[in-house]
Amino acid sequence: MKDLRIVFMGTPDFAVATLKTLVENNYTIVGVITAPDRPAGRGRKLNESAVKQYANSVGLNILQPTNLKNENFLDELKALKANLNIVVAFRMLPKAVWQMPEYGTFNLHASLLPNYRGAAPINWAIINGETKTGVSTFFIDEKIDTGEMILQEEVAIDSSENAGSLHDKLMAVGSQLVLKTVDLIEKGDVKTVPQVDNDAIKTAHKLNKDNCKIDWFDTLDNIYNHIRGLSPYPAAWCTLINGEETLDIKIYKAEKEKTAHALEIGTVVSNKKEVKVAVTDGYLIIMEIKLPGKRTMDIKSLLNGYAFQGDAKVL
Repeated sequence: MKDLRIVFMGTPDFAVATLKTLVENNYTIVGVITAPDRPAGRGRKLNESAVKQYANSVGLNILQPTNLKNENFLDELKALKANLNIVVAFRMLPKAVWQMPEYGTFNLHASLLPNYRGAAPINWAIINGETKTGVSTFFIDEKIDTGEMILQEEVAIDSSENAGSLHDKLMAVGSQLVLKTVDLIEKGDVKTVPQVDNDAIKTAHKLNKDNCKIDWFDTLDNIYNHIRGLSPYPAAWCTLINGEETLDIKIYKAEKEKTAHALEIGTVVSNKKEVKVAVTDGYLIIMEIKLPGKRTMDIKSLLNGYAFQGDAKVL
């Protein structure tokens, strides 16, 4: 059995579950590397990452470099005498960092690699209508998410699943996959499999305002998947034209009604209980919505104080 000295690298909630699992299984964590504190909110108060908050709560040694190539940081990292780096939801590492430990640096990625390499694998799996995804561990190399794979585990995507619920599923399964991977490294039993590239590989592009906008001319299924794949964060959006108002709104939850109609695409149909949008092959029924400056609310709550005009439409 190898005597492991682990440096853990991660920032958001997704990474906390894995770090917590390692701590609770009595692995030696000699350092935690996470993002620097960032100003947030109206008061611009410094915000600590979820990983930092957890690491502080269990008394772990924390490093927050702004530059991973900085000589002082690299010296601090060497001084920890780690022989394994574990990365979960962090940033791209320079070679000087990932090559440092004797047993290498492995990453947990929230997809079944080689599909959905990139920044937003959970979102894109749902947006693209996948019925399954998973988690993969792999040794880091020069490129992004291309290294030799160690282990994978499949996870089913329910037809009504959103990015938030899938995130939580993958977080739990991923933390256990990391544990299995560490166990293999500890015993010297790791066998890796190279990733095989092909033209059909799907990519998890970074999310931005353009690719989060709803295309109302798309199919009902695709629009529905787009909304749940971006819920609760960063949220699918569109522009509502309602009488004199033009508002950018966010839609968090919807249902489908497949039916024929003769309405113009984007026409909003509403009554006292329901709001729906005409699309090519039916209606998208809006269930949860957010207007600018308002909280997210279910459609019935919105209709208590907001009226849609007869000629309302979305773009």
